This record gives sequence, C-alpha cells and structure tokens, in this order.
Amino acid sequence: MRRRMSHHCFWTRAQMTTATRQEVLSLYRSIFRLARKWQAASGQMEDTMEEKQYILNEARTLFRKNKNLTDTDLIKQCIDECTARIEIGLHYQIPYPRPIHLPPMGLTPLRGRGLRTQEKLRKLSKPVYLMSHDEVS
Repeated sequence: MRRRMSHHCFWTRAQMTTATRQEVLSLYRSIFRLARKWQAASGQMEDTMEEKQYILNEARTLFRKNKNLTDTDLIKQCIDECTARIEIGLHYQIPYPRPIHLPPMGLTPLRGRGLRTQEKLRKLSKPVYLMSHDEVS
C-alpha cells in the first residue's frame, strides 16, 4: 500500500511539472508574439523598435536566469510576475516595469524599530511585477 501511494505522489508531481513546463513555454511564446505586434505609444518607428528589442531582451534574460528552477512555488511566483508585467505593459502601453515611489523612511515602523525594519518593510512592499527587476538591471 505504501509503495503505491509514493508512486502515485511521484506521478502527480511529474504531471504538475509537465503542466508547469507547458505553462512557462506558452508564456514565453506569448511574449514573443506580443513583441512582434508591439507598437510604441509615441507612434515613432524607432521607439517601437527599441521597445520591441527591450521586450525580447528582458524575456530572454529572465527566462534564462530562471531556467534551472525546480521549486514549484518559486516557478509560480515567476509566472505570476511575468503575467503581471504583460498585463501592466498592455494596459499602460509601456514595456518597462512601472516604478514604485516610496520616500525613504516612508513606511510606518513597527514600534519604533530602526532602519533595518524600514528596509525589510520596503522589500515586503515591492509589487510582484518588480521582484526580479533590480536583479537584472
């Protein structure tokens, strides 16, 4: 009985990995389709070409950086970040991540704790679409 259960768990994990792989590859292809159809908000051809190249370079860089991830939770976070960046880019018609504007020491500290608490709060307040932006830039 125990062998059967462990085999079943392995099979479910393998299926989940295959599904995750298909989702990642589908997302990668959709980014390339998006780049092919992208039009800059300014309407200038040189801006369009520059933004298309940025989209392609950013996708290649981040997907290559994360290609060896095996933790499904971490992979899911990367998928969520990618999806959020696509949606924000389409909505605002900009391929670049929208910056967050927090003044230094702008978050309320917990019971008068110092600078380390502020740094931790700033890191926790970072939106999902900017999780890997600082690492690449």
